[in-house]
Amino acid sequence: QAVVDFEQLGEYAAAFQGHDVGFCCLGTTRAKAGADGFVRVDRDYVAQAAELARSGGCKHFVLQSSQGANAQSRFLYLRVKGEVENLVQAIGFDHCTILRPGVLLCKRQESRPTEWIAQQFFGAMACLFPTANSVPVATVARAMVACVLQPSEEKVKVLENKAIHELGKA
Repeated sequence: QAVVDFEQLGEYAAAFQGHDVGFCCLGTTRAKAGADGFVRVDRDYVAQAAELARSGGCKHFVLQSSQGANAQSRFLYLRVKGEVENLVQAIGFDHCTILRPGVLLCKRQESRPTEWIAQQFFGAMACLFPTANSVPVATVARAMVACVLQPSEEKVKVLENKAIHELGKA
Protein backbone atom coordinates (compact mmCIF):
# COMPACT_ATOMS: atom_id res chain seq x y z
CA GLN A 1 0.00 0.00 0.00
CA ALA A 2 1.36 3.39 -0.95
CA VAL A 3 0.18 6.67 0.50
CA VAL A 4 0.33 9.45 -2.09
CA ASP A 5 -0.21 13.19 -2.21
CA PHE A 6 -2.71 13.65 -5.02
CA GLU A 7 -1.59 17.24 -5.49
CA GLN A 8 1.84 15.83 -6.44
CA LEU A 9 0.66 12.55 -7.97
CA GLY A 10 3.23 12.56 -10.75
CA GLU A 11 5.95 12.17 -8.13
CA TYR A 12 4.48 8.78 -7.19
CA ALA A 13 4.58 7.17 -10.65
CA ALA A 14 6.59 4.25 -9.26
CA ALA A 15 3.59 3.23 -7.12
CA PHE A 16 1.65 2.66 -10.35
CA GLN A 17 4.28 0.45 -12.00
CA GLY A 18 3.86 -3.26 -12.64
CA HIS A 19 0.14 -3.74 -11.92
CA ASP A 20 -2.10 -5.59 -14.38
CA VAL A 21 -5.33 -4.22 -12.91
CA GLY A 22 -6.28 -0.86 -11.46
CA PHE A 23 -9.35 -0.23 -9.29
CA CYS A 24 -10.56 3.31 -8.71
CA CYS A 25 -13.25 4.35 -6.24
CA LEU A 26 -11.86 7.81 -5.57
CA GLY A 27 -14.35 10.56 -4.91
CA THR A 28 -15.47 13.32 -2.59
CA THR A 29 -18.54 15.50 -2.23
CA ARG A 30 -19.21 19.02 -3.36
CA ALA A 31 -20.23 19.86 0.21
CA LYS A 32 -16.90 18.68 1.56
CA ALA A 33 -14.56 20.00 -1.16
CA GLY A 34 -16.50 22.78 -2.89
CA ALA A 35 -17.31 22.71 -6.60
CA ASP A 36 -13.69 23.17 -7.73
CA GLY A 37 -12.39 20.62 -5.25
CA PHE A 38 -15.02 18.11 -6.32
CA VAL A 39 -13.96 18.46 -9.97
CA ARG A 40 -10.30 18.20 -9.02
CA VAL A 41 -10.80 14.98 -7.03
CA ASP A 42 -13.51 13.20 -9.02
CA ARG A 43 -12.23 14.05 -12.49
CA ASP A 44 -8.66 15.32 -12.46
CA TYR A 45 -7.15 13.02 -9.82
CA VAL A 46 -8.93 9.98 -11.25
CA ALA A 47 -7.82 10.73 -14.81
CA GLN A 48 -4.23 11.34 -13.71
CA ALA A 49 -4.16 8.12 -11.67
CA ALA A 50 -5.53 6.21 -14.68
CA GLU A 51 -2.84 7.71 -16.93
CA LEU A 52 -0.12 6.72 -14.46
CA ALA A 53 -1.58 3.22 -14.19
CA ARG A 54 -1.61 2.81 -17.98
CA SER A 55 1.96 4.10 -18.25
CA GLY A 56 2.93 1.62 -15.56
CA GLY A 57 1.58 -1.33 -17.53
CA CYS A 58 -2.00 -1.61 -16.28
CA LYS A 59 -4.12 -3.55 -18.77
CA HIS A 60 -7.56 -3.48 -17.12
CA PHE A 61 -8.87 -0.39 -15.34
CA VAL A 62 -12.04 -0.65 -13.24
CA LEU A 63 -13.74 2.66 -12.43
CA GLN A 64 -16.59 3.24 -10.02
CA SER A 65 -18.68 6.03 -11.48
CA SER A 66 -22.35 6.82 -10.88
CA GLN A 67 -25.79 5.99 -12.13
CA GLY A 68 -26.77 8.75 -14.56
CA ALA A 69 -23.21 9.79 -15.44
CA ASN A 70 -23.33 11.98 -18.53
CA ALA A 71 -20.73 14.46 -19.75
CA GLN A 72 -23.56 16.64 -21.14
CA SER A 73 -25.55 16.80 -17.89
CA ARG A 74 -26.56 20.15 -16.41
CA PHE A 75 -25.81 18.72 -12.96
CA LEU A 76 -22.18 19.06 -11.87
CA TYR A 77 -21.99 15.64 -10.20
CA LEU A 78 -23.31 13.69 -13.19
CA ARG A 79 -21.38 15.82 -15.69
CA VAL A 80 -18.05 15.29 -13.90
CA LYS A 81 -18.69 11.54 -13.63
CA GLY A 82 -19.44 11.43 -17.37
CA GLU A 83 -16.35 13.48 -18.19
CA VAL A 84 -14.05 11.22 -16.19
CA GLU A 85 -15.57 8.14 -17.82
CA ASN A 86 -14.69 9.61 -21.22
CA LEU A 87 -11.18 10.56 -20.11
CA VAL A 88 -10.45 7.10 -18.70
CA GLN A 89 -11.78 5.37 -21.82
CA ALA A 90 -9.58 7.57 -24.03
CA ILE A 91 -6.42 6.42 -22.23
CA GLY A 92 -6.51 3.15 -24.14
CA PHE A 93 -6.53 0.33 -21.63
CA ASP A 94 -6.87 -3.17 -23.07
CA HIS A 95 -10.02 -3.43 -20.95
CA CYS A 96 -11.93 -0.74 -19.12
CA THR A 97 -14.91 -1.56 -16.91
CA ILE A 98 -17.09 1.26 -15.63
CA LEU A 99 -19.54 0.57 -12.84
CA ARG A 100 -22.46 2.94 -12.45
CA PRO A 101 -24.02 2.14 -9.08
CA GLY A 102 -27.09 3.88 -7.74
CA VAL A 103 -27.15 5.15 -4.17
CA LEU A 104 -24.41 3.38 -2.24
CA LEU A 105 -25.78 1.72 0.88
CA CYS A 106 -23.17 1.84 3.61
CA LYS A 107 -22.41 3.07 7.09
CA ARG A 108 -20.35 6.24 7.19
CA GLN A 109 -18.37 7.65 10.06
CA GLU A 110 -18.94 11.22 8.96
CA SER A 111 -22.31 12.93 9.09
CA ARG A 112 -24.02 13.45 5.74
CA PRO A 113 -27.67 14.16 6.63
CA THR A 114 -29.02 14.33 3.07
CA GLU A 115 -27.22 11.14 2.10
CA TRP A 116 -28.47 9.44 5.28
CA ILE A 117 -32.06 10.30 4.35
CA ALA A 118 -31.50 8.99 0.81
CA GLN A 119 -29.98 5.78 2.17
CA GLN A 120 -32.96 5.23 4.46
CA PHE A 121 -35.40 5.78 1.61
CA PHE A 122 -33.51 3.70 -0.95
CA GLY A 123 -32.72 1.04 1.64
CA ALA A 124 -36.45 0.63 2.24
CA MET A 125 -37.16 0.68 -1.51
CA ALA A 126 -34.52 -2.04 -1.97
CA CYS A 127 -36.86 -4.44 -0.16
CA LEU A 128 -39.40 -4.01 -2.97
CA PHE A 129 -37.09 -3.27 -5.92
CA PRO A 130 -33.64 -4.55 -4.93
CA THR A 131 -31.78 -3.59 -8.09
CA ALA A 132 -33.49 -0.34 -9.08
CA ASN A 133 -31.73 2.60 -7.46
CA SER A 134 -29.38 1.45 -4.72
CA VAL A 135 -26.67 -1.11 -4.01
CA PRO A 136 -24.66 -2.13 -0.95
CA VAL A 137 -20.99 -1.19 -1.23
CA ALA A 138 -19.98 -4.82 -0.60
CA THR A 139 -21.92 -5.81 -3.72
CA VAL A 140 -20.08 -3.16 -5.75
CA ALA A 141 -16.74 -4.43 -4.45
CA ARG A 142 -17.58 -8.03 -5.36
CA ALA A 143 -18.71 -6.93 -8.83
CA MET A 144 -15.45 -5.04 -9.36
CA VAL A 145 -13.42 -8.13 -8.54
CA ALA A 146 -15.70 -10.42 -10.57
CA CYS A 147 -15.37 -8.29 -13.71
CA VAL A 148 -11.61 -8.82 -13.57
CA LEU A 149 -11.83 -12.54 -12.85
CA GLN A 150 -14.40 -12.97 -15.64
CA PRO A 151 -13.23 -10.40 -18.20
CA SER A 152 -15.47 -9.41 -21.06
CA GLU A 153 -14.39 -9.56 -24.68
CA GLU A 154 -15.43 -5.91 -24.95
CA LYS A 155 -12.74 -3.25 -24.71
CA VAL A 156 -15.07 -1.01 -22.67
CA LYS A 157 -17.88 -2.43 -20.59
CA VAL A 158 -20.34 -0.30 -18.63
CA LEU A 159 -22.26 -1.98 -15.83
CA GLU A 160 -25.41 -0.27 -14.65
CA ASN A 161 -26.90 -0.83 -11.18
CA LYS A 162 -28.84 -4.02 -12.02
CA ALA A 163 -25.78 -5.63 -13.68
CA ILE A 164 -23.69 -4.70 -10.62
CA HIS A 165 -26.19 -6.55 -8.43
CA GLU A 166 -26.06 -9.61 -10.68
CA LEU A 167 -22.27 -9.69 -10.93
CA GLY A 168 -21.84 -8.93 -7.24
CA LYS A 169 -23.94 -11.89 -6.11
CA ALA A 170 -21.01 -14.28 -6.47
